Amino acid sequence: MRIRLTDSPISRLGYWWATAVGFTWGFIWSTGPIRRRDGLIVFTGMPNWTYGRGGSCVGGCYLTGSNDGERVLVHERVHREQWRRYGMLFPLLYFIAGRNPLRNRFEIEAGLEDGGYLPRRPPHRRPTPRRDRASSTP
Repeated sequence: MRIRLTDSPISRLGYWWATAVGFTWGFIWSTGPIRRRDGLIVFTGMPNWTYGRGGSCVGGCYLTGSNDGERVLVHERVHREQWRRYGMLFPLLYFIAGRNPLRNRFEIEAGLEDGGYLPRRPPHRRPTPRRDRASSTP
């Protein structure tokens, strides 16, 4: 018998455990608004020492001081899905992937621009066609 550890009931159990831990941690330390956005529980007003970098996703909870813009939340929703896929293996796999977000496959998958690790690229614009004045009719 083969036991699946990813994308399985076991990984989802780990996700729910991590969500309970994140919720408890956020509930204890959050001094700002707590809200639910597309399945992600967002705790703001957290002291800097209670999370890493600009914020941390723990299960289905995002813990941050004030870094909760829409683009960041898009990035964190991907991390929530990574927690669902890998369960309690996720922290170990993330650690093995390294702290450099530009090389960490989980940060790359979540979107480096949305996560604030790269500057946003300007939107792609199509060149406007040039009109030849000689061919226009009066």
